[in-house]
Amino acid sequence: MANTKSAAKRARQTLRRTAINKRSLTAVKNQLKGVRDAIKGGGKDTAKTAAAKFFSTVDKAVKAGRLHRNVAARHKSRLSTALAKLA
Repeated sequence: MANTKSAAKRARQTLRRTAINKRSLTAVKNQLKGVRDAIKGGGKDTAKTAAAKFFSTVDKAVKAGRLHRNVAARHKSRLSTALAKLA
């Protein structure tokens, strides 16, 4: 338990921030799974749509500092390569 008012406030802020970060990263992971499933399913149009949505979500996570830009670039690169193989 926090000993001072400021420490208690920081603890509240941390809880709030942790929840937001977790929600954001969970969305990234779920969309990544969706894109991979769409690629495995072979549906080119659905895979492209899911990938575009995933790229947007990943870029927002990077902009907010929730995901490292190199991690995002790696995911985007690998998915783009997989999408190109569908053609």
